[in-house]
Amino acid sequence: MTLHKKSGCKVNLLLNILGRRPDGMHALETVMQPVPLTDELTFERVSVGIHLTCTHPDLPVDGGNLVYRAAERFLGAAGVADGVRIHLDKRLPLAAGIGAGSANAAVTLLALNELFGGPLPSADLVRLAAALGSDVPFFLQNGPAIATGRGEHVVTLAPSRALVGAGLVLIRPGFGVSTPWAYQALAGFPEALQGRPGRAAELVHVLQGEDLGAVARCLYNSLEAPVLRKYPLLAEFQEFLREAGAVGALMSGSGSTTFALTRDRSAGERILELFRSKFGADGWTAVVAL
Repeated sequence: MTLHKKSGCKVNLLLNILGRRPDGMHALETVMQPVPLTDELTFERVSVGIHLTCTHPDLPVDGGNLVYRAAERFLGAAGVADGVRIHLDKRLPLAAGIGAGSANAAVTLLALNELFGGPLPSADLVRLAAALGSDVPFFLQNGPAIATGRGEHVVTLAPSRALVGAGLVLIRPGFGVSTPWAYQALAGFPEALQGRPGRAAELVHVLQGEDLGAVARCLYNSLEAPVLRKYPLLAEFQEFLREAGAVGALMSGSGSTTFALTRDRSAGERILELFRSKFGADGWTAVVAL
């Protein structure tokens, strides 16, 4: 039996850091929106071991890969003696702040649970996902969601009325941003480190309305404080996108991807064309309809 699964990504419409927890992690509230762009994974049951291959030359195929670690933890937790062969067709960029690697891990947990006959209940999958990374639990479900804690407490939201028909432009320059560095650098930005609670609820409220401009005014990312200081080009991207007609622009996650909300997909395509004429075609870009 072979399973073929698509593995998506997300943008953080809001990422509000609420201070450092006693365990050293950061407390946060975030609102995440799925993005219809995907990697693809193939899973096949074998007699023994974890055998991972990948189309991206920069990704390891051992314990340094989240897919491998997800498979390892699943097989151990489920008490499965057999092994699995996994192939990752990597199409989404690395170190981009869009959670593609976390999605790969979540899809691996779900796919292996299907492949081996459902030995683990949903609660166990959530526990394994949270241990793999803060964004991984989000990708166990399919809709927009609010996440709290360090990101592991996920509540699925109703579809966002304000985003119906909107366009989304994504731009990842030719460099990534280290997530551990971005969080550590927050120590130098006290206001960003100790965010105002309640921003997520405010954004969720306007998402259920019909005013895309109100959504844009609620966009917020605490990690922009250190990241845009170190990489001012990303701030320049945002300024250009807004001047070119985007309703709003923000960095997703820890970066380096910048995204822009537009009235519709065609507006996003026009804005991306203007962006490329100014900044060139290097890096990774995409336009989708939400």
